[in-house]
Amino acid sequence: MNFRQLTYFIAVAEELHFGRAAERLDMAQPPLSRQIKQLEEELGAILFNRGRSTITLTQAGERLLTRGKSILAQLEDTRLEVRRLGQGAEGRLRIGFVGSATFGILPNIIRSFRANYPEVNLSLIPMNNAQLHRALVSRELDVAFARPALQDAEFVTRELLEEKLILALPDIVDTGGRTVAKLERLETHNLILYPEYPRPSYADFVLNACEAAGFKAPLRVWCMDLQTALSLVSVGEGVCIVPESVSNAPRKGMKFLKIEPEIARTALSVSYRLDEQGVHVANFVKLAQKVARKIF
Repeated sequence: MNFRQLTYFIAVAEELHFGRAAERLDMAQPPLSRQIKQLEEELGAILFNRGRSTITLTQAGERLLTRGKSILAQLEDTRLEVRRLGQGAEGRLRIGFVGSATFGILPNIIRSFRANYPEVNLSLIPMNNAQLHRALVSRELDVAFARPALQDAEFVTRELLEEKLILALPDIVDTGGRTVAKLERLETHNLILYPEYPRPSYADFVLNACEAAGFKAPLRVWCMDLQTALSLVSVGEGVCIVPESVSNAPRKGMKFLKIEPEIARTALSVSYRLDEQGVHVANFVKLAQKVARKIF
């Protein structure tokens, strides 16, 4: 039994008339009668009681009509689901991101994507750069927001925005009303760096920027992520050099100063696999770039 035969059977079963069923199916009556006869032979069951002027369903026909309608309904549902998945209207997208992305553009991108594709389920997973790289390679992630950019010949990477580095420091530090910081004044403060491992990482980017500016940060405190670093700053453990967008979310116990002269800029980028064919990723990255252009 195939889907064409099932469609023919349902038409006859609903019309209870071969002529009307053939007209409904836009075919001649004799071929339709042969198809139904062949179906009965294949199933080993009589589906219709054929009288001189009327036909009725047998018990086998009634059961096939019930099951057949269910099968065709499931097939149509499957067709529509597959089409929606292919169009990116529903499905799943796994997004990894560095912690600093949540202070800047990422929330805007997520809100915009949810508004445009409300049926797509999003998995949002915080990771450091090394974890993002491994997860993209192993296909545990579809998209990664990294800082600095992930380097791999198998990745496509798009820079979304570039921002200055600023200084986060405890609010108990007397800055005398200054809004800018000089690196040379930090020699007596612990410089909080993250992540401690694996390396190289954002921490090395900061250390290289400081060294290029003539500051070698003699006092260092290491931790694993931005949130921990900010917590350490807020309790007075030291200062931390962070992307400017981090200051968008004021935090109790700390304040932010510009660094002058500017020591470096840091870029947030979005990456995905070179062989990625999914429409969800294409839609997401396109929208992310659009949001970045609009905001920045």
